[in-house]
Amino acid sequence: MRFPSLREDITCDVLVIGGGITGLTAAYLLLKAGKNVCVIERDQLGSGETAHTTAHLTCVTDLRLHQIAKTFGRDGAKLTWQGGAAAINTIERIVSSEKIDCRFRRIPGFLHESLLSDGSTHEKERDSLQADYELAQDLHFESSLIPLVDLVQKPGIRFANQAKFHPLLYLSGLAQSIRESGGSIFEQTEATDFTENPRHITANGRKISAEYIVVATHVPVMAEANLIASTVLQTKLVPSSTYAVGALIPRGKYPEALYWDTTDPYYYLQIDRGTESDYAIFGGADHKTGQVIDTHDGLPFMGETATNQFSATGYSGNGMTFGTLAAMMACDAVLGREKPWKQLFSPSRKTLSSGWDYLKENFDFPYYLLRNRLVGTDSGSAEDILPGEGKVLMVNEQRVACSRDISGRLQSVSAICTHMGCVVHWNPTETTWDCPCHGSRFATSGDVLGGPAKDNLKPVEIQETSDAR
Repeated sequence: MRFPSLREDITCDVLVIGGGITGLTAAYLLLKAGKNVCVIERDQLGSGETAHTTAHLTCVTDLRLHQIAKTFGRDGAKLTWQGGAAAINTIERIVSSEKIDCRFRRIPGFLHESLLSDGSTHEKERDSLQADYELAQDLHFESSLIPLVDLVQKPGIRFANQAKFHPLLYLSGLAQSIRESGGSIFEQTEATDFTENPRHITANGRKISAEYIVVATHVPVMAEANLIASTVLQTKLVPSSTYAVGALIPRGKYPEALYWDTTDPYYYLQIDRGTESDYAIFGGADHKTGQVIDTHDGLPFMGETATNQFSATGYSGNGMTFGTLAAMMACDAVLGREKPWKQLFSPSRKTLSSGWDYLKENFDFPYYLLRNRLVGTDSGSAEDILPGEGKVLMVNEQRVACSRDISGRLQSVSAICTHMGCVVHWNPTETTWDCPCHGSRFATSGDVLGGPAKDNLKPVEIQETSDAR
């Protein structure tokens, strides 16, 4: 399903920026509440992080339950998991009412001992699992302690009533319902200039006037919040990459379920039932800079960042559930309804117990900014770059990101990230240019692969025989 780009000035009650699960769910809920809603997406619907998810639907968060309780208290831990459960219920209700064929099913989830455990940490891991289990029981979340989880042969906890679905089929159903309910959706339409009085944004050279703006763009755009406030919010985010592989497996050999372990960062597995074969998705090996956005204290930021402006980010590995919860909270904010999650997920919250982690994670920004200004280049010249390799070189007094594809063709673009001016680094695993400050990622052509950067790296022409140093 495709939608046109914006070609004329329009007015709406609520403008939603971003066409992933948060944006489309918010638009759907607001339309059902009687609001006139417009959604804009700079690429195609679902082309961002929603398209790259392994689609775990679980109230069990990346941050362990006992760890949430330590930082946010028992009530905070209970509210967090209740939010995830409410999000899954909302998805199930929408699937049912709109008759969306997206393979939604309730399945169990298993948290189990680390796949890398060699026995030396067995007692410590069992104690931490016991702490999660006892707290889950006390907070009335349905769970059971399992001596050995069948598939992995590790002790763990079984959590009932988790779920799975096909996220793109679900988004397609949402988009169809939004269109049929009178909502407007525009693809290939990027928000650029933001104006407060009167409130409107500019996109494709056209103006969209709105009473309220919902920013659902994975990493929030600047919007009406001032530069300092936006920068502070972004320093609370920790961009990471995660990897996943999929494979066909014999049908019915393993139970259809979600699995994740206690390794930090953890490994995760999902078994999907097929008609002739089942499908297994296995992932992990997270590292800083990339698609997944964490926060300094482990919980997402979801709330108003300026007057009549709602932003949501930092879902960690729970994008489908937290993205849906964010949409529910955005709808409540627009309608002036108070809900218990408002303070817990507030972008302006302060959690002093995580202050040291915050400083450690965000020391990178000034460090890399200063270091790259003073050094930040590799030795050698473009001729020294091998196929599949990339280097940042100094060419004619500017830093240039140079790379060769496997055929030996040289590509050269500016090495200065278009977000806040840090120097990009070569990622040999994914053959991309990644920014070490806030996680923007670029293709070798300079095209933006992931924000917060919005603009591509500018092309730089160099001669292979030039004196690159």
